[in-house]
Amino acid sequence: MIRPAELIQRKRDGGELSDEELSELILGYTRGEIPDYQLAAFCMAVYFRGLSARETYALTDAMVRSGETIDLHAEIGRPVADKHSTGGVGDKASLVVGPLVAACGVPFGKMSGRGLGHTGGTLDKLESIPGYRVELSRDEFVLQVRDVGLAVIGQTAELVPADKQLYALRDVTATVENVSLIAASIMSKKIAAGANAIVLDVKVGDGAFMKSLDDARALAGAMLELGRRAGRRVVCELTDMDQPLGRAVGNALEIREALAALSGDGPPDLTELAIDASAHLVELCDGMDAGEARARVESVLRDGSALDAYERWIRAQGGDPAEDALPRAPVTKTVTADRDGYVGRLGALAIGTAAMRLGAGRTTKDDTIDHAVGIVCLRKRGDRVKAGEALAEIHARDQAAVDAVADEVREAYELVDTAPPDRGVVLETLS
Repeated sequence: MIRPAELIQRKRDGGELSDEELSELILGYTRGEIPDYQLAAFCMAVYFRGLSARETYALTDAMVRSGETIDLHAEIGRPVADKHSTGGVGDKASLVVGPLVAACGVPFGKMSGRGLGHTGGTLDKLESIPGYRVELSRDEFVLQVRDVGLAVIGQTAELVPADKQLYALRDVTATVENVSLIAASIMSKKIAAGANAIVLDVKVGDGAFMKSLDDARALAGAMLELGRRAGRRVVCELTDMDQPLGRAVGNALEIREALAALSGDGPPDLTELAIDASAHLVELCDGMDAGEARARVESVLRDGSALDAYERWIRAQGGDPAEDALPRAPVTKTVTADRDGYVGRLGALAIGTAAMRLGAGRTTKDDTIDHAVGIVCLRKRGDRVKAGEALAEIHARDQAAVDAVADEVREAYELVDTAPPDRGVVLETLS
């Protein structure tokens, strides 16, 4: 029987814990045998002292073993793809990647979460769709991935319960921001959910958790190592979050934009990211070279197969895939430029925070989402604009809500005299 106080002291002093010790610590906590205050002390010791690669994997493995696991390859008979984002403003890429990959003949199965703060969750976006069921049983999830080729659901309570408990503890003890703990949290869920090939989208910049490329590389490296140790094929993309992804920020607005992208009429940055991530997944699952994989993805986007896959997926989970079925905000207000110039900067965090204040996000986990509201950024970095021309649209429940955020939206735009240099959305790719 382990003595938690001794393990906390050893980690506090910079020592290492064995695989068995970490396993007993995490599983004992999950079973209620170790109190919150001791795990909180352990998390603080890890925050300051860190974990080795071996310790990080042992922690991740214990978290996976705390609940049920799914082996999608064994159940479906072929490799299955998944994608995860660390969270960003306007990030609806998974809604485009899933249908693209499925249309290429590669099954896509994703368990997703809800948003908190200025980053919207995939489930919140999908719940904009009338009738869409986010809660499927394990067997329903596997059956839909096999028969439809695509399913996106909420994480079941039986999957990695240790992560839910540990994250709640870290959230209230200021120990969230540690690379090993973040990597273990993300990868334990991906490993337990059963996909074989995973693209990890690590956001970098103003609207992201990771503000610098160095921090993003460290997190990506830790997650790649965990994926390799677990026998998964993983690619990490470091992507720009100094401005919102695409133009739409807000749940139903982002579903509309995902539909536009699947119809071949999406914003360039969203389309670039979705094609790039999808090509990696097709390459990993089907063993083709990078050029062939990208050509296949671009083909299903052009010929309408990806849009067909989206409609089959939404119907399979009880939803209405028609764009007209999505809710619309009753009040729309245009924010205009006060001078001529180029958009030198569009603050992702400012736009995300304004959208959250409209009701598109949550400040606490119990807040109710207004799926109709949000912001559409009509101009992005590098765009030319004249005084009086539209920069953005605010979609709100009432005029008071518009008035409350209009100045914030305007101030998110920095207009300059010279166009900033072009920069792609994918900054680096690590594998």
